[in-house]
Amino acid sequence: MELDEYLPVLQRTNARFAEAAAEAVLAHGWRARVPGCPDWDLADLVWHLAEVQHFCAWVVGSRAQDPSGYAEPDRKPDDELLAFLAASSAELEVALDGAEPAEPVWTWAPRRDVAFVLRRQVVEAVVHTADLELVLDDLRPIPADVALDAIDEWLEIELPAALPDGPPDGAHPVVLHAVDADAERTLFPGTRPFPIAVLTGNAGDLLLALWRRLGIEILTVDGDPATAAAMLNLVRLE
Repeated sequence: MELDEYLPVLQRTNARFAEAAAEAVLAHGWRARVPGCPDWDLADLVWHLAEVQHFCAWVVGSRAQDPSGYAEPDRKPDDELLAFLAASSAELEVALDGAEPAEPVWTWAPRRDVAFVLRRQVVEAVVHTADLELVLDDLRPIPADVALDAIDEWLEIELPAALPDGPPDGAHPVVLHAVDADAERTLFPGTRPFPIAVLTGNAGDLLLALWRRLGIEILTVDGDPATAAAMLNLVRLE
């Protein structure tokens, strides 16, 4: 994806998240469990994305170089969560629209600029929207270009953060073949002469398997499925 494509994707995804959140609450109530985040209910999920976006809006809007100045908001009661979500999403979108991608800001990663925040928040919103859609049993396709970019972000950012010392002993390459994007990526390349498996599917399904929202049984597996699943599970995500 190009830099100018991220903000429109974030805006569309935020709108879908808000729509799905309201639908899920009406259908199941705030205490409904979230399959992709087993420790969370719907209120926890909505609060999480709203608070993350509130924080990132402050980082970008203030061009913060240190997170210590952030004033954490109080946890909102359930009946105020959707309003806080709408306000946080709008604030983040405005802040990102008014900032140059190369402007330096604090992030938790080695790359510290607005472009990192923009890309990361697209991934955050896309994955958590899928969480809501799984509650609703209405999982919608993720556009191939968005999903492939999010897979790249997972490999480039999430993987090194989870495994700062590199692949552990016993790691095997796993090839990810995104048929709708006509692209392949490899987890743990070079750790063995040959991959333990090739996982084939749409980029969105591959992305959600990496984030443990879907099991690899929704993919076509050429090779050893048990070891391939174990390779994905080596990456413990926060």
